[in-house]
Amino acid sequence: MSHREELLAAARRLLRTKGYARITARDLVAESNTNLASIGYHFGSKEGLLNEAIGEAVEEWTAALARVAMADPDATTAERGFSAWSALLDGLVAQRELVVSHLEALAQAERDPMLREQFARQYRRCRATVAELVARSLGDGSTPDDPKVKAVAAFVVAVCDGLAVQWILDPEEAPTGEELREGVTHVWKPVHHADR
Repeated sequence: MSHREELLAAARRLLRTKGYARITARDLVAESNTNLASIGYHFGSKEGLLNEAIGEAVEEWTAALARVAMADPDATTAERGFSAWSALLDGLVAQRELVVSHLEALAQAERDPMLREQFARQYRRCRATVAELVARSLGDGSTPDDPKVKAVAAFVVAVCDGLAVQWILDPEEAPTGEELREGVTHVWKPVHHADR
């Protein structure tokens, strides 16, 4: 394993045990058996390394949610979305430290243009992955580059982020997957207007 890979693996372990704000460069060196220079060489900074590790973890989680969403070949696009959101909500207990670290990192990115761009690239990749799934799910010849598909992908990612934040802040009041499905289905059910 290269120093880069060792540092990323160490960062992912520490993000789960210490949280973003408490990790020092020395923690990363000790956990990875590398050296301080390796952090700068491969990632530019400690924050660059931690954000890369968060991005990897989020991409893996996105891929897992995508597998859930696409598991039933006969599901509608909406059913696939609900399946993914339910899996997200069910998985938040296990992913709590990752979500908290992600929120801490986003706050840092506001003040550092390089970190901000790093997260922007990660969000672009995430939206592209979701757009591919949306286009496939629609099955109507839409492509991931279609503006409507891209807008739906951005909406799906925003819902995932919003649900995660609400759960972190107030897990007792955050909806379950079934409550979300029932509520959204009720609000979005077709409206039939009387003929005039």
